[in-house]
Amino acid sequence: MRARAGARVLGLTPRLPRKAAVNVAAAGGRGSGYMRGCMAPWLARETGGPDQLPAAGINFAAPLPLHAPVAARARRRLLLASRALRTAGSRLCEMDGCLSRQHKPGPVKFLRYSIISSSSASPHLHSPLSTAPLARRRQRQPKPQQGMEGRALALSQFRARVVGSPLLLSAAPGAARRSSGASGRGRVARINPEAYPSRAGRGRAWKRDGPEASPRRAGTTRVPKLSPEVSSQRTGRTKVPTVNLEVSHHRAVAAVRLLRIEKGKAFVDLLNEKGNGSGENEMSYVERTLGFSTRCLDNRDIRLVTVIVAGTVRWKRYLDYLIMSLCSEEKVFREMEPLLLQILRIGFFEILKLDVPVYAAVDENVRLAKVALRPGAGNLVNAILRKLLRLKEANSLPLPKIEGDDRAQARALSIIYSHPVWMVRRWFRFLGKDEALKLMKWNNSDPYFSIRVNTANGYTRADLINRLESLQVHYEKSTMDEFVRIREGMQTVLQAGLLKEGMCAVQDESAGLVVSVVDPQPGETIIDCCAAPGGKTLFMVARLSGQGKIWALDINKGRLRILMEAAKLHNLDDMITDIHADLRLYAKETTAKYDKVLLDAPCSGLGVLSKRADLRWNRQFEDLEELTCLQDELLDSASMLVKPGGILIYSTCSIDPEENEHRITTFVQRHPDFIPQSVHGYIPAEFVTGEGFYSSSPTKHSIDGAFAARLVRSML
Repeated sequence: MRARAGARVLGLTPRLPRKAAVNVAAAGGRGSGYMRGCMAPWLARETGGPDQLPAAGINFAAPLPLHAPVAARARRRLLLASRALRTAGSRLCEMDGCLSRQHKPGPVKFLRYSIISSSSASPHLHSPLSTAPLARRRQRQPKPQQGMEGRALALSQFRARVVGSPLLLSAAPGAARRSSGASGRGRVARINPEAYPSRAGRGRAWKRDGPEASPRRAGTTRVPKLSPEVSSQRTGRTKVPTVNLEVSHHRAVAAVRLLRIEKGKAFVDLLNEKGNGSGENEMSYVERTLGFSTRCLDNRDIRLVTVIVAGTVRWKRYLDYLIMSLCSEEKVFREMEPLLLQILRIGFFEILKLDVPVYAAVDENVRLAKVALRPGAGNLVNAILRKLLRLKEANSLPLPKIEGDDRAQARALSIIYSHPVWMVRRWFRFLGKDEALKLMKWNNSDPYFSIRVNTANGYTRADLINRLESLQVHYEKSTMDEFVRIREGMQTVLQAGLLKEGMCAVQDESAGLVVSVVDPQPGETIIDCCAAPGGKTLFMVARLSGQGKIWALDINKGRLRILMEAAKLHNLDDMITDIHADLRLYAKETTAKYDKVLLDAPCSGLGVLSKRADLRWNRQFEDLEELTCLQDELLDSASMLVKPGGILIYSTCSIDPEENEHRITTFVQRHPDFIPQSVHGYIPAEFVTGEGFYSSSPTKHSIDGAFAARLVRSML
């Protein structure tokens, strides 16, 4: 019972392959449970060997939270652990660091020790925190036997298993053989001495076996020479992934992708062309994160993952509030493992917002938690999801009440509609409460996608509609002649190759209206100052009818390369010249002047929150002040490129007045030689504001929010 409890404290699964070498990852728990418990009885019971540890050695890992208040105590216990193992007849070979999952805010680093036994007659593996004096432990050491020296198994013989907190290294089956007839709680498996070459000497430094041995690499344990019975292949090169067909594959991929989004290493959208291998990439992330793979993703799976991920990210604040309310106490939610939290979010989203059978949502997420984490995590998921079902059926979800002053109401609505509080309060101020509610509902709805036909390649909208009908993709005609709107079936359009053929491009109508404000005419010279990824640039080139030139400038070289690749697909690259530079420096160094200058300035993106689900959580109120300062600097620089009588067009994809009308007002005050010109006549009248600017509203026009203004430079 003591051994089993110790294994639970250590976060270990009390299970080893019966034909496995003795390699145990003895890892600490969380809080005050670091390196606690007695591993020797558990190890002996599971391996069934004699009283000695094998010459194959021991590997153990202990988590060290760098920002936890127990960091000093954890370091001290790690040192005690290494001392105890060294006095047990083993010596420290290498200390390595590797990152692992987080269970609390702040990075967690693992210190992994590889202990190489100097003889096959090593004594028991004592608890690192044992209170027995080291001298008494030395007295119990049997003398080393000659000819039985060994070394550690190659790292390729270990397979990584993620179980809760620690990263466990267990020996692969077949790496060593269990002695027949061995039994008993205090006995450890013998290792076949012929399977491993000998290493003489106790306490000697680890050296290369010979000149032909590969040099050591920093951060990894050197692979020693082994007999033909043991493979010397290195981990990661010939590793056969463990495939788990019991787990819901699209939910596993969605959970891992949500983890990556939380860390800022992934985007929400999974819509990729087949050639990009998005399914294979996602499965590799799943294997590295969860320790197993599921079956590959097909088109339907990718759509499901996209819907689940985007919806879960949109409704994150709402879901977290309910999860915290249904937990036994707030501490349980605050200290919840990231992967467990993502699984709960997926389950809550499927039950509350998707038309998914409740039994499937509960059972599949419970199974995922049990396999990816541990049985206890699955039990917690099961309890919370079933409690949610009871509250939903009784129509008594614990949601906040909309009452009190504007600040209290904004706080409640920010939870109900899952938006940052500062956004809700700002929209109350500029739009009013009713319009703000409509906007938040729009942002949480499934977005439309618009595609623009490439008229420069000779295609018409009728040609595009015929292809969509052949693909059985539902569409709507736009008020703009070059555009078609799609709500579902975008994945089909991408994988059918319509973009690669150069027939069309993905672009919202609000961006197309900005090009209409620019009004490119054949023979003009135009510079797009923040061109990447190039949607407006390509549309302007198509409007030039083969006459004229466009310069595409951007500070991001990678995004600029994507622009030029898209231009080649559309056969428009001969009319585009790319410039990799900072606009503020380029404007000071060049003497070139242009007929028209388009500045599609960096902005908060508050007009495209329906398509970019994670953007609302990546923006802070303080960002607005930084963005407005940057927009002023870019406007001043862009104005230097406009020739006398030329036109400067300023545009954003924001609906915030501070980034739009206020920037034009302050710019005209600084540059009296620029005069605002009304956009009336260039775009439909419904998009023209009282000041003569272009403005699209998601709630009024059912397209993304955008803004544009024309400024004419005087001839003087």
